[in-house]
Amino acid sequence: MDYWLFQQINGLAKQWAWLDWLGIFLASYCQYLVVGALLLFVLAGKTKKEEVSRAWMVALAFLAALVARYGVASLIYYFFTRLRPFVAHATTQLIFYDAAKPSFPSGHATFFFALAVVVFLYNKKIGGWFLAAALLISLARVYVGVHYPADILAGALIGIFTGWVVWAVARKVKLVN
Repeated sequence: MDYWLFQQINGLAKQWAWLDWLGIFLASYCQYLVVGALLLFVLAGKTKKEEVSRAWMVALAFLAALVARYGVASLIYYFFTRLRPFVAHATTQLIFYDAAKPSFPSGHATFFFALAVVVFLYNKKIGGWFLAAALLISLARVYVGVHYPADILAGALIGIFTGWVVWAVARKVKLVN
C-alpha cells in the first residue's frame, strides 16, 4: 500500500513543469520561509510582553523540532534503516538527496510538525498556517521522490507528539500560559 501510494504521487512528476517547480520549491526551499515567518512572528508582537511571550513560544517550537528530529527520529534511524525510494525502486527523483541517509521516518516531517504543533497550541490561527506548511513540505518530499508516504506519516506523528509533550511540560513549569 505504501509503495502503491508513493507511485501515485511520484508518478505525477515530470508531467507538468509548474507542478515540478512547486514540488521542488516546497520540498527544498519552503522550509526557510517557514523558519523566517516564525522569527518574524516574534517581531510582530504589539507590546514588549507579547514579544517576550512569542519569543518563548518560538524557543519551545525549535526545542520541540530539534528533540523530535535529532532525538526521537535519530534514535529510530539507529534501529530501523529503510532505503530511500530512489534507491530501492525506479522513481522520478526531482531533487538530489543523499542515498545513505535513511528514509524512515521523515526528518522534515518530524521537524516541521513538531514546530507547527507548538505554534498551533500557542495561537490556533497562525498555527493552522504552520501545520498546512508542514503538510505541504512533507507531501512534496514524496512527490520529488525522496520519501514514502509512511515515512511522512511516522514523522508527522512523532512531530505532533513531541510538540505536544514539549508544550505540556512548558505549561506545567509555567514557561507559557
